[in-house]
Amino acid sequence: MTGGQMAPTTLVGQKTTTSPKGRDEAWCGAPIRVAEMLSTIPGSYYIERCAVNNNANIMKTKKAIKKAFTYQMQGKGFCLIEVLSTCPTNWGLSPIEAMKWLEENMIPYYPLGVKKDKEAE
Repeated sequence: MTGGQMAPTTLVGQKTTTSPKGRDEAWCGAPIRVAEMLSTIPGSYYIERCAVNNNANIMKTKKAIKKAFTYQMQGKGFCLIEVLSTCPTNWGLSPIEAMKWLEENMIPYYPLGVKKDKEAE
């Protein structure tokens, strides 16, 4: 998405171009924890949530994406990497402020990490 629209990860009260007064849970539903939801389906093989808010997390994200592609090419099952990222322009924040906002607000609601890895089970 490039227009700052509401996404499944938009938090309650968070403003977007399609929810200018903030996400209203009664009207738009609650934010969706996609990684947790998809990790419960039988066909899923590897599900992880990452973020790109600092160098360490960017490297973890790169590793997770590579792992998912490898599993997928080996035909092991459905893989998904959910990536939390910033949108400084539409959030009205500087890039540094946006990374801090993601860390302080989104990561607590959407904990990072592997949700399912059948290879590791």
